[in-house]
Amino acid sequence: MKDVTYFIGVDIASDNFVVSVCKDPDNFISKATVWDNTPEGYDKFLSWLKDNGYTPDNCVVCMEATGVYSQGISYFLTSRDYTVTVEPPLEVKKSFPTHGHKNDPVDSANIAEYAYRYLDRLHLWQPPDEVLKHIKTLLTTREHITRTMNSYDNSLRALKREQVVTQDAVDIHKRIIKELRASRRDIDKQIKELINKDESIKRMYGLVSTVPGVGLQLGSHILIMTECGRKELNYRNVASYVGISPWDHESGTSVSNRPRSKKNGPGQVRKLLYLAAMSLREHNDHFREYFERKIAEGKTGRLIINNIANRLLKIIFGILRTKRPYIKGYVSVPIY
Repeated sequence: MKDVTYFIGVDIASDNFVVSVCKDPDNFISKATVWDNTPEGYDKFLSWLKDNGYTPDNCVVCMEATGVYSQGISYFLTSRDYTVTVEPPLEVKKSFPTHGHKNDPVDSANIAEYAYRYLDRLHLWQPPDEVLKHIKTLLTTREHITRTMNSYDNSLRALKREQVVTQDAVDIHKRIIKELRASRRDIDKQIKELINKDESIKRMYGLVSTVPGVGLQLGSHILIMTECGRKELNYRNVASYVGISPWDHESGTSVSNRPRSKKNGPGQVRKLLYLAAMSLREHNDHFREYFERKIAEGKTGRLIINNIANRLLKIIFGILRTKRPYIKGYVSVPIY
Protein backbone atom coordinates (compact mmCIF):
# COMPACT_ATOMS: atom_id res chain seq x y z
CA MET A 1 0.00 0.00 0.00
CA LYS A 2 1.06 3.61 -0.55
CA ASP A 3 2.79 5.70 2.13
CA VAL A 4 0.12 6.88 4.53
CA THR A 5 0.34 9.91 6.82
CA TYR A 6 -3.22 10.09 8.10
CA PHE A 7 -5.40 7.19 9.24
CA ILE A 8 -9.10 8.01 9.14
CA GLY A 9 -11.41 5.77 11.16
CA VAL A 10 -15.11 5.83 10.26
CA ASP A 11 -17.80 4.29 12.46
CA ILE A 12 -20.92 3.83 10.32
CA ALA A 13 -24.53 3.85 11.49
CA SER A 14 -27.78 4.02 9.53
CA ASP A 15 -28.27 7.76 10.00
CA ASN A 16 -24.74 9.12 10.41
CA PHE A 17 -21.06 8.28 10.67
CA VAL A 18 -18.40 9.36 13.16
CA VAL A 19 -14.84 10.15 12.05
CA SER A 20 -11.54 10.13 13.93
CA VAL A 21 -8.12 10.91 12.42
CA CYS A 22 -4.68 10.00 13.71
CA LYS A 23 -1.08 9.96 12.55
CA ASP A 24 -0.30 7.26 15.12
CA PRO A 25 -2.05 5.95 18.28
CA ASP A 26 -0.43 8.70 20.37
CA ASN A 27 -1.21 11.49 17.97
CA PHE A 28 -4.94 11.93 17.25
CA ILE A 29 -5.57 15.04 15.18
CA SER A 30 -9.36 14.91 15.09
CA LYS A 31 -11.85 13.00 17.20
CA ALA A 32 -15.58 12.36 16.98
CA THR A 33 -16.62 14.47 14.02
CA VAL A 34 -20.16 13.50 12.98
CA TRP A 35 -21.63 13.56 9.47
CA ASP A 36 -25.01 12.55 8.06
CA ASN A 37 -24.99 9.23 6.20
CA THR A 38 -26.56 10.88 3.13
CA PRO A 39 -25.28 12.24 -0.21
CA GLU A 40 -25.34 15.75 1.28
CA GLY A 41 -23.32 14.50 4.24
CA TYR A 42 -20.78 12.90 1.90
CA ASP A 43 -20.26 16.21 0.08
CA LYS A 44 -19.69 18.06 3.37
CA PHE A 45 -17.33 15.31 4.55
CA LEU A 46 -15.33 15.58 1.31
CA SER A 47 -15.01 19.36 1.72
CA TRP A 48 -13.82 18.81 5.30
CA LEU A 49 -11.20 16.31 4.10
CA LYS A 50 -9.87 18.77 1.52
CA ASP A 51 -9.90 21.73 3.93
CA ASN A 52 -7.79 19.76 6.41
CA GLY A 53 -5.31 18.48 3.84
CA TYR A 54 -6.47 14.84 3.86
CA THR A 55 -5.92 13.99 0.21
CA PRO A 56 -6.15 10.68 -1.70
CA ASP A 57 -2.32 10.60 -1.73
CA ASN A 58 -1.69 10.84 2.02
CA CYS A 59 -4.53 9.06 3.84
CA VAL A 60 -6.48 5.85 4.11
CA VAL A 61 -10.13 5.70 5.14
CA CYS A 62 -10.94 2.62 7.21
CA MET A 63 -14.35 1.35 8.31
CA GLU A 64 -16.02 -1.86 9.45
CA ALA A 65 -18.17 -4.00 7.18
CA THR A 66 -21.72 -2.92 8.01
CA GLY A 67 -23.60 -4.06 4.93
CA VAL A 68 -25.68 -1.42 3.19
CA TYR A 69 -24.82 1.32 5.71
CA SER A 70 -21.23 1.61 4.47
CA GLN A 71 -21.93 1.23 0.75
CA GLY A 72 -22.83 4.85 0.03
CA ILE A 73 -19.74 6.46 1.54
CA SER A 74 -17.51 3.70 0.11
CA TYR A 75 -18.76 4.29 -3.44
CA PHE A 76 -18.51 8.06 -2.97
CA LEU A 77 -14.93 8.16 -1.67
CA THR A 78 -13.63 5.54 -4.11
CA SER A 79 -15.02 7.54 -7.03
CA ARG A 80 -12.96 10.49 -5.68
CA ASP A 81 -9.77 8.33 -5.69
CA TYR A 82 -9.57 7.90 -1.91
CA THR A 83 -8.26 4.58 -0.60
CA VAL A 84 -11.07 2.87 1.29
CA THR A 85 -10.64 -0.29 3.36
CA VAL A 86 -13.49 -2.32 4.85
CA GLU A 87 -12.57 -4.61 7.75
CA PRO A 88 -14.38 -7.50 9.47
CA PRO A 89 -15.91 -6.10 12.69
CA LEU A 90 -14.75 -9.14 14.69
CA GLU A 91 -11.11 -8.51 13.72
CA VAL A 92 -11.32 -4.90 14.86
CA LYS A 93 -13.07 -5.89 18.07
CA LYS A 94 -10.47 -8.53 18.94
CA SER A 95 -7.67 -5.97 18.58
CA PHE A 96 -8.82 -3.89 21.55
CA PRO A 97 -9.63 -4.59 25.23
CA THR A 98 -13.21 -5.59 25.99
CA HIS A 99 -13.37 -3.31 29.05
CA GLY A 100 -13.78 0.46 28.93
CA HIS A 101 -16.17 2.75 27.06
CA LYS A 102 -18.15 1.55 24.03
CA ASN A 103 -19.61 4.30 21.88
CA ASP A 104 -19.31 5.73 18.36
CA PRO A 105 -16.42 8.16 19.09
CA VAL A 106 -14.42 5.39 20.78
CA ASP A 107 -15.19 2.98 17.95
CA SER A 108 -14.06 5.44 15.26
CA ALA A 109 -10.82 6.07 17.17
CA ASN A 110 -10.26 2.32 17.50
CA ILE A 111 -10.81 1.87 13.77
CA ALA A 112 -8.29 4.61 12.98
CA GLU A 113 -5.75 2.98 15.31
CA TYR A 114 -6.50 -0.43 13.77
CA ALA A 115 -5.70 1.00 10.32
CA TYR A 116 -2.36 2.28 11.64
CA ARG A 117 -1.41 -0.99 13.33
CA TYR A 118 -2.47 -3.32 10.52
CA LEU A 119 -1.80 -1.20 7.43
CA ASP A 120 -0.08 -4.10 5.66
CA ARG A 121 -3.13 -6.37 5.84
CA LEU A 122 -6.06 -4.02 5.31
CA HIS A 123 -8.73 -5.11 2.81
CA LEU A 124 -8.93 -2.58 -0.01
CA TRP A 125 -12.51 -1.92 -1.06
CA GLN A 126 -13.44 -1.84 -4.74
CA PRO A 127 -16.91 -1.31 -6.22
CA PRO A 128 -18.39 -4.76 -6.88
CA ASP A 129 -19.08 -5.97 -10.38
CA GLU A 130 -22.59 -4.85 -11.37
CA VAL A 131 -23.72 -8.35 -12.38
CA LEU A 132 -22.32 -9.88 -9.18
CA LYS A 133 -24.08 -7.17 -7.20
CA HIS A 134 -27.41 -8.11 -8.81
CA ILE A 135 -26.76 -11.80 -8.12
CA LYS A 136 -25.94 -11.05 -4.48
CA THR A 137 -29.15 -9.07 -4.04
CA LEU A 138 -31.19 -11.90 -5.59
CA LEU A 139 -29.52 -14.47 -3.32
CA THR A 140 -30.35 -12.35 -0.28
CA THR A 141 -33.96 -12.04 -1.45
CA ARG A 142 -34.10 -15.79 -2.04
CA GLU A 143 -32.91 -16.47 1.50
CA HIS A 144 -35.61 -14.17 2.92
CA ILE A 145 -38.23 -16.01 0.87
CA THR A 146 -36.93 -19.39 2.06
CA ARG A 147 -37.12 -18.33 5.70
CA THR A 148 -40.66 -17.02 5.24
CA MET A 149 -41.68 -20.19 3.43
CA ASN A 150 -40.25 -22.36 6.22
CA SER A 151 -42.19 -20.31 8.74
CA TYR A 152 -45.44 -20.87 6.84
CA ASP A 153 -44.60 -24.58 6.47
CA ASN A 154 -44.22 -24.92 10.23
CA SER A 155 -47.39 -22.93 10.85
CA LEU A 156 -49.32 -25.09 8.35
CA ARG A 157 -48.11 -28.25 10.04
CA ALA A 158 -49.37 -26.91 13.37
CA LEU A 159 -52.73 -25.90 11.88
CA LYS A 160 -53.30 -29.40 10.54
CA ARG A 161 -52.74 -30.84 14.02
CA GLU A 162 -55.41 -28.65 15.62
CA GLN A 163 -58.35 -30.52 17.14
CA VAL A 164 -60.67 -28.31 15.09
CA VAL A 165 -59.04 -27.61 11.70
CA THR A 166 -59.83 -24.22 10.13
CA GLN A 167 -59.76 -25.08 6.45
CA ASP A 168 -59.74 -21.44 5.30
CA ALA A 169 -56.49 -20.83 7.21
CA VAL A 170 -55.00 -24.03 5.80
CA ASP A 171 -55.89 -22.98 2.25
CA ILE A 172 -54.38 -19.51 2.75
CA HIS A 173 -51.13 -21.03 4.02
CA LYS A 174 -50.98 -23.42 1.08
CA ARG A 175 -51.56 -20.60 -1.41
CA ILE A 176 -48.85 -18.42 0.14
CA ILE A 177 -46.35 -21.30 0.19
CA LYS A 178 -47.12 -22.04 -3.47
CA GLU A 179 -46.55 -18.39 -4.40
CA LEU A 180 -43.29 -18.25 -2.44
CA ARG A 181 -42.03 -21.40 -4.17
CA ALA A 182 -42.86 -19.86 -7.55
CA SER A 183 -41.01 -16.65 -6.59
CA ARG A 184 -37.98 -18.68 -5.56
CA ARG A 185 -37.97 -20.51 -8.90
CA ASP A 186 -38.15 -17.14 -10.68
CA ILE A 187 -35.13 -15.91 -8.71
CA ASP A 188 -33.12 -19.01 -9.64
CA LYS A 189 -34.01 -18.41 -13.28
CA GLN A 190 -32.90 -14.76 -13.06
CA ILE A 191 -29.60 -15.74 -11.41
CA LYS A 192 -28.88 -18.23 -14.21
CA GLU A 193 -29.67 -15.56 -16.80
CA LEU A 194 -27.30 -13.10 -15.12
CA ILE A 195 -24.52 -15.69 -14.98
CA ASN A 196 -24.94 -16.48 -18.68
CA LYS A 197 -25.04 -12.77 -19.49
CA ASP A 198 -21.37 -12.21 -18.55
CA GLU A 199 -18.76 -14.42 -20.26
CA SER A 200 -16.17 -14.26 -17.45
CA ILE A 201 -18.76 -15.07 -14.77
CA LYS A 202 -20.22 -17.81 -16.96
CA ARG A 203 -16.77 -19.35 -17.46
CA MET A 204 -15.85 -19.28 -13.75
CA TYR A 205 -19.24 -20.63 -12.70
CA GLY A 206 -18.86 -23.41 -15.25
CA LEU A 207 -15.55 -24.40 -13.63
CA VAL A 208 -16.85 -24.23 -10.05
CA SER A 209 -20.01 -26.17 -10.89
CA THR A 210 -17.90 -29.15 -12.06
CA VAL A 211 -17.08 -29.81 -8.39
CA PRO A 212 -19.40 -32.45 -6.86
CA GLY A 213 -21.89 -30.92 -4.43
CA VAL A 214 -21.68 -27.39 -5.87
CA GLY A 215 -25.02 -26.13 -7.15
CA LEU A 216 -26.40 -22.77 -8.22
CA GLN A 217 -26.57 -21.20 -4.76
CA LEU A 218 -23.18 -22.29 -3.43
CA GLY A 219 -21.48 -21.60 -6.75
CA SER A 220 -22.99 -18.10 -6.89
CA HIS A 221 -21.94 -17.32 -3.32
CA ILE A 222 -18.37 -18.46 -4.09
CA LEU A 223 -18.23 -16.20 -7.15
CA ILE A 224 -19.42 -13.23 -5.09
CA MET A 225 -16.98 -13.96 -2.26
CA THR A 226 -14.02 -14.23 -4.64
CA GLU A 227 -15.21 -11.52 -7.06
CA CYS A 228 -15.40 -14.10 -9.83
CA GLY A 229 -11.96 -15.50 -8.98
CA ARG A 230 -10.21 -12.12 -9.19
CA LYS A 231 -9.77 -11.79 -5.44
CA GLU A 232 -6.79 -13.74 -4.11
CA LEU A 233 -8.04 -15.66 -1.09
CA ASN A 234 -6.56 -18.48 0.97
CA TYR A 235 -9.08 -21.25 1.52
CA ARG A 236 -7.97 -21.65 5.15
CA ASN A 237 -8.73 -18.01 5.84
CA VAL A 238 -12.09 -18.34 4.11
CA ALA A 239 -12.89 -21.49 6.12
CA SER A 240 -12.14 -19.54 9.29
CA TYR A 241 -14.20 -16.58 8.08
CA VAL A 242 -17.16 -18.77 7.17
CA GLY A 243 -16.90 -20.56 10.53
CA ILE A 244 -16.11 -24.15 9.57
CA SER A 245 -12.56 -24.35 10.98
CA PRO A 246 -12.43 -26.48 14.17
CA TRP A 247 -10.73 -24.74 17.11
CA ASP A 248 -9.26 -26.48 20.13
CA HIS A 249 -10.72 -25.59 23.52
CA GLU A 250 -8.34 -26.95 26.13
CA SER A 251 -6.64 -25.40 29.13
CA GLY A 252 -4.72 -27.17 31.87
CA THR A 253 -6.39 -30.24 33.33
CA SER A 254 -9.85 -28.82 33.97
CA VAL A 255 -10.88 -27.70 30.49
CA SER A 256 -10.89 -30.33 27.76
CA ASN A 257 -13.59 -29.94 25.12
CA ARG A 258 -13.82 -31.32 21.61
CA PRO A 259 -12.64 -28.99 18.82
CA ARG A 260 -15.57 -26.90 17.61
CA SER A 261 -16.22 -24.51 14.77
CA LYS A 262 -17.01 -21.01 15.99
CA LYS A 263 -19.70 -20.44 13.34
CA ASN A 264 -18.70 -16.85 12.69
CA GLY A 265 -19.13 -15.20 9.33
CA PRO A 266 -21.92 -15.58 6.76
CA GLY A 267 -24.35 -18.25 7.91
CA GLN A 268 -25.81 -18.83 4.44
CA VAL A 269 -22.47 -19.95 2.95
CA ARG A 270 -21.83 -22.15 5.98
CA LYS A 271 -25.27 -23.74 5.61
CA LEU A 272 -24.76 -24.38 1.89
CA LEU A 273 -21.37 -25.99 2.51
CA TYR A 274 -22.93 -28.19 5.20
CA LEU A 275 -25.75 -29.28 2.87
CA ALA A 276 -23.25 -29.95 0.08
CA ALA A 277 -21.15 -32.05 2.47
CA MET A 278 -24.25 -34.03 3.49
CA SER A 279 -25.01 -34.68 -0.17
CA LEU A 280 -21.45 -35.84 -0.83
CA ARG A 281 -21.65 -38.22 2.10
CA GLU A 282 -24.69 -39.86 0.52
CA HIS A 283 -23.94 -39.75 -3.19
CA ASN A 284 -20.15 -39.59 -3.62
CA ASP A 285 -18.25 -42.88 -3.27
CA HIS A 286 -15.03 -41.26 -2.08
CA PHE A 287 -16.62 -39.14 0.62
CA ARG A 288 -19.01 -41.89 1.69
CA GLU A 289 -16.04 -44.22 2.24
CA TYR A 290 -14.23 -41.44 4.09
CA PHE A 291 -17.24 -40.83 6.35
CA GLU A 292 -17.65 -44.52 7.19
CA ARG A 293 -13.94 -44.93 7.90
CA LYS A 294 -13.90 -41.97 10.31
CA ILE A 295 -17.05 -43.20 12.06
CA ALA A 296 -15.30 -46.53 12.61
CA GLU A 297 -12.38 -44.60 14.16
CA GLY A 298 -14.76 -43.07 16.70
CA LYS A 299 -15.16 -39.59 15.19
CA THR A 300 -18.51 -37.83 15.49
CA GLY A 301 -20.72 -37.44 12.43
CA ARG A 302 -20.89 -33.65 12.77
CA LEU A 303 -17.10 -33.37 12.86
CA ILE A 304 -16.71 -35.54 9.77
CA ILE A 305 -19.31 -33.52 7.84
CA ASN A 306 -17.42 -30.37 8.84
CA ASN A 307 -14.19 -31.94 7.54
CA ILE A 308 -15.89 -32.79 4.24
CA ALA A 309 -17.05 -29.16 3.98
CA ASN A 310 -13.45 -28.04 4.48
CA ARG A 311 -12.23 -30.45 1.83
CA LEU A 312 -14.92 -29.24 -0.55
CA LEU A 313 -13.90 -25.62 0.00
CA LYS A 314 -10.25 -26.53 -0.63
CA ILE A 315 -11.18 -28.21 -3.92
CA ILE A 316 -13.24 -25.20 -5.01
CA PHE A 317 -10.38 -22.80 -4.36
CA GLY A 318 -8.00 -25.12 -6.20
CA ILE A 319 -10.31 -24.93 -9.22
CA LEU A 320 -10.42 -21.13 -8.98
CA ARG A 321 -6.64 -20.92 -8.71
CA THR A 322 -5.80 -23.25 -11.60
CA LYS A 323 -8.75 -22.29 -13.82
CA ARG A 324 -9.20 -25.98 -14.63
CA PRO A 325 -12.33 -28.11 -14.18
CA TYR A 326 -12.65 -30.77 -11.50
CA ILE A 327 -11.14 -34.15 -12.42
CA LYS A 328 -12.72 -37.12 -10.70
CA GLY A 329 -10.13 -39.25 -8.89
CA TYR A 330 -7.36 -36.68 -9.37
CA VAL A 331 -4.39 -37.17 -7.03
CA SER A 332 -1.50 -34.69 -6.86
CA VAL A 333 1.89 -36.37 -7.14
CA PRO A 334 4.85 -34.67 -5.41
CA ILE A 335 7.91 -34.02 -7.58
CA TYR A 336 11.22 -34.92 -5.96
